[in-house]
Amino acid sequence: MNTFRSAILGGAGIAPSTPLVTTKKGGKAKGERLGSVEISRDAGRITDHRDEDRHRLARETATIEYKGKKLEADLINLSGGGAMIEADIRPRLWDRVDLYLGEGSPIECAVRWLRKGRIGLEFAHETHIECDPEQRDALLLEVIRRSFPELVTALPVVPPAPEAEAAPDAVSRRGEIRHPLIWNGVILWQHDVHTVRLRNISASGVLVDSQVVFPEGVELLLDLGQCGQYFATVSWSRGSQAGLLFSKPFDLSVLAAGKPEIAGQRWDKPKYLDLSSGQSTPWASEWERRQLAELASDLEGFLKH
Repeated sequence: MNTFRSAILGGAGIAPSTPLVTTKKGGKAKGERLGSVEISRDAGRITDHRDEDRHRLARETATIEYKGKKLEADLINLSGGGAMIEADIRPRLWDRVDLYLGEGSPIECAVRWLRKGRIGLEFAHETHIECDPEQRDALLLEVIRRSFPELVTALPVVPPAPEAEAAPDAVSRRGEIRHPLIWNGVILWQHDVHTVRLRNISASGVLVDSQVVFPEGVELLLDLGQCGQYFATVSWSRGSQAGLLFSKPFDLSVLAAGKPEIAGQRWDKPKYLDLSSGQSTPWASEWERRQLAELASDLEGFLKH
């Protein structure tokens, strides 16, 4: 650990051309392979892969939270995009389940399929920013203004609504606002570079998806490009997911300096759902994301109240 930190801080640099970091070789993993960098799958399934094991776990358990109650679940397998569990719950399709794989924030999931007592969970796709709603709103609006200015130049000016006219559930909707932005980075460890995706990030740590397994307790460097580089320690690691603790408090506002990716429109009705009405499930609305222009307009309104 000390050798690694000394090499970084001693001026060896972090460019791939230095002896410390070499270029990662090999083809990019695709589809739903464990730990694939291409975690998003915007196209619909061509075949039914729900019974395929992604990363089978032997006698593993995890904590889940469903409808405000926490309980233990058997973790059958795990991948970069979701998990299969068995638990004493009777969820409906599209219900929300929070999955705790280690210390810190959970991974927000949606129930995608139910079969023979097993539950298929799909991870929410946006990077979840752990802070108070006002700080998050200001950050998201700044990101849109800096990285996607063409979307906000034509936005109408939204006058602040009278406080008395604010709907009782407005604060609740604001707290549950969904955005389509995904932040990525690279981890420098063992003289190599590993692409990661940020799932949850807070001032104290970050939950990442990776194509490698990082041992618990190791120190590494998280490079977020224009957002900066940060030393962190692996606090837990399970399959393609790892929790990192920053060595110093992380300033979430720096995320505005880097351009995130935009997640595709997801949560389409699975083909195996037999709904005679032909409409989407009544629970899917919770997972709908706003378009960036619409989101920017909403955030402008929130911040003027």
